[in-house]
Amino acid sequence: MRRAGDPLCGLPTIGTPLSGFAFRYREADGEQYVYVEDLARRQLAGYTVFNRLVELGRQADLHLRAPHSKYSRHYQRRGIGSAVYRWALERGMCLITGARQSVAAHSLWHSLSARYELGYVDLRDRKLSYLGRHIAPALLADFHARMILLGRGWTLDRFACETGARVDEAAQAVI
Repeated sequence: MRRAGDPLCGLPTIGTPLSGFAFRYREADGEQYVYVEDLARRQLAGYTVFNRLVELGRQADLHLRAPHSKYSRHYQRRGIGSAVYRWALERGMCLITGARQSVAAHSLWHSLSARYELGYVDLRDRKLSYLGRHIAPALLADFHARMILLGRGWTLDRFACETGARVDEAAQAVI
């Protein structure tokens, strides 16, 4: 990231509330990458990539990204991942989990739900069905069940309209 001529050299930084780190951003093929550099140690702390999901249909792919993070052990549990996710959500990005999620990631998503709307969807045959804000633990273990976080400016109605997600009456009753 510091070597002239390297594709990652000179990436723009994004603003976050954490001091001592540079959050560098790039976009490629519809995916966003945030690299976090420890300025004092002059080393990469880790990164988060906001991936496109091949399982999503075209309409939903325009609006949803699945974040995946990898941070060195020394940098975990210091609020870095939260800062990166909040940056994306504040930009209006909507997030969806992958098929499996670590315990730490699950906890992060629930902590973010204090500020951003969290819900559950079923992703099957490239189509989304909204399941509600709460689902039974047994359903959460299903391969097709995913969590979503709606970015700033999004409502469930807008989400359903723009992604083509089906929202049935039972799920809406829980809203």
